[in-house]
Amino acid sequence: MMPCIPHIRAVNLPNAITLSRLVLTGVFVAAVGFPGNPGYAIALVTFSVAAATDWLDGYLARKMGLVTPLGKLLDPLADKILVCAAFVFFSAQPVGGYHCPVWVTALIIAREFLVTGLRLIAVEAGQVLAADRLGKWKTTFQLIFCITGLVWLTLEKSSGGLSGLLRDLANPAGWLMPVSLWTAVALTMVSGLNYLKGSRHLLAGR
Repeated sequence: MMPCIPHIRAVNLPNAITLSRLVLTGVFVAAVGFPGNPGYAIALVTFSVAAATDWLDGYLARKMGLVTPLGKLLDPLADKILVCAAFVFFSAQPVGGYHCPVWVTALIIAREFLVTGLRLIAVEAGQVLAADRLGKWKTTFQLIFCITGLVWLTLEKSSGGLSGLLRDLANPAGWLMPVSLWTAVALTMVSGLNYLKGSRHLLAGR
């Protein structure tokens, strides 16, 4: 008599895309470990593709009716790992003399731990902690800062044409890097406080 083999459901497409973001994050980390144009170029491409999948997996999950508990867990986790890895790099690597303060990276990581912890408490209480809309904007400005920094590192010595235009836009002496960074910092603090405010009833019983 043949043994009963349980059916293993394949990972659906949105979740596969989310998992690919984790793989791309690994490639990004490896690429920035090799300073120089080739390494930074690979880091820029992998980070940009990974950032794009953040939108794509959610869109496909809703469009195809494939929103799953695994996807709800993996999607924000992959986002946090990608962004935190990039900010750790930028705290250690000045970009054209512009340095991301270590306390900014610590603040971003602390906020992610805070929100994750609050969501776990909510799940334990049988509740759902609604996503903060400011959190999406926070992530957007974080990604803009990181991509801008990577563009500069990759195209710093370029001149003329599209490369020159992108280089000028990403110049740390310009407006895009500082504006995106400090807007991300402000949204990180405000959205974190919003999560704390929205979970007061959960913390009161602890």
